[in-house]
Amino acid sequence: MLFPNHPILIRGGGDLATGVAYRLHHAGFPVIVTELANPLVVRRRVALATAVLEGEITVETLRGVRVESPEDAWTLAHTGVIPVLVAPDPGTFLNLSLVTRNSSLILVDARMAKRNIDTTVGQAPLVIALGPGFIAGTDCHAVIETNRGHRLGRVIWRGAAEPNTGTPGIVAGKGRERVLRAPVAGTVSWQVTIGNRVRAEEIMGDVAGHAIAAPFDGVVRGLIAPGTIVPVGLKIGDVDPRDDVSAAFTISDKALAIGGGVLEAVLIHVNQQERHSE
Repeated sequence: MLFPNHPILIRGGGDLATGVAYRLHHAGFPVIVTELANPLVVRRRVALATAVLEGEITVETLRGVRVESPEDAWTLAHTGVIPVLVAPDPGTFLNLSLVTRNSSLILVDARMAKRNIDTTVGQAPLVIALGPGFIAGTDCHAVIETNRGHRLGRVIWRGAAEPNTGTPGIVAGKGRERVLRAPVAGTVSWQVTIGNRVRAEEIMGDVAGHAIAAPFDGVVRGLIAPGTIVPVGLKIGDVDPRDDVSAAFTISDKALAIGGGVLEAVLIHVNQQERHSE
């Protein structure tokens, strides 16, 4: 591990956050992920958040394991396994790193809430946020662009990412229709699994008895965990129009581009620290 004294806390364990963890892990940083007790992640086979539900998850070469305390998370992170912990306050980790390890924690808000929930620039020596809702230089030190297009993955040191469009990116000619949303509030049940091929209008499952049909022929790329209680309108599934089952089980190009942006920002920070210590 090249950077054992620069632990990185990623808040959120969804598919984009997992792309970030992948880049940082392979670059030699110890990574800790925190998640909700009941994750609402859709692309579960490529999300470290799934470790909260299943105990552990392997995503390509990453192995995520649920842990029960910040101390266990700290220890496991330095073994090359990604600890996934139901979210404590980031200050808990900052105090632990500074007091017990004499290290410099880096914080990444990867929850993709499209707004700033509770992140502040003073929470760590380097605070990075993904996507809209944050102003670099005010809410955090750096923002990473998450909107598909020419600026995807770029590091923003002053200002904000592009505004939330509310519309999924176009994949093989399909955009908004790729996303399955809860028609009513209630409990989700599925008749298909991630990686299955489906036909247009095929019943995939239901929410509180209200059927969810496939919008077109494609591959099931993501499904929220069965048994999850959801509000009306929540994203609960994703159908990929490309006939590529492997895409449901591998980290996306978007997630890796965003992860590359985070890695760039982290390395700039580490290099600056090294120069100042000379």
